[in-house]
Parts: sequence; C-alpha cells; structure tokens
Amino acid sequence: QVQLVESGGGLVQAGGSLRLSCAGSGRTFSRYTMGWFRQAPGKEREFVGFITWSTITYYASSVKGRFTVSRDNAKNTVFLQMNSLKPEDTAVYYCAARSDLVGATTSAQYGYWGQGTQVTVSP
Repeated sequence: QVQLVESGGGLVQAGGSLRLSCAGSGRTFSRYTMGWFRQAPGKEREFVGFITWSTITYYASSVKGRFTVSRDNAKNTVFLQMNSLKPEDTAVYYCAARSDLVGATTSAQYGYWGQGTQVTVSP
C-alpha cells in the first residue's frame, strides 16, 4: 500500500518554472514506477511523464525538453520540475504509483494516486 501527497502547485507566469513534489509512504517505495498525470477542466486526464525504479524516464511529447521527473528514494519523494511553462500546462497535476518495474503511460495502469495539486499558468 502506498499513500501519495503532492505539493508545490501554484500560479506562475508563462515562461516561468515550478517544482512539484510527491511524498510517498511505504518501505518499498523505491521499487515503484512513479508517474505524473494532469487534467485540465473539461479534458481527460493525460500522461505527463514517469520514472522507473532504475531512473529510466519517459515523457509526453507536449512536455519533453521542458519537464523533468526525478526521485529521491531516501526521502520517498518524486519531483516534477516544470520549466518554460505555457498557459496550456494549466491543470491539476497528479502523481501516481505503479507496483511494476516497467513504466506505463495510461492512468489505468497505476494503482495509487495522490489528491492532486493545481498549477495555473497565466499568459
């Protein structure tokens, strides 16, 4: 069982940066693949990026080169560094955990979710 709590959201101007954190519980946190997803108003939840236990990362094309996922297993924490933010990045951002060593890009493949944190990017 894993419990996840996101933090770090807020309001930022276009071109700015934010760093989201996701604190997890559980002694086996390091063996989980951790994903980030986002959901804008009126839209479906979409994949942002993931990091595996071996720190392999993968990103959606819309954020590649601007967002970076990292993890600190000693602190049971995953990060999403977001640079060059655009108004279209505005959404509620969720972290998710998958008890599998292989990464995944669909929300149905993740069994544990945080409550989400709002990111708003103004023009």
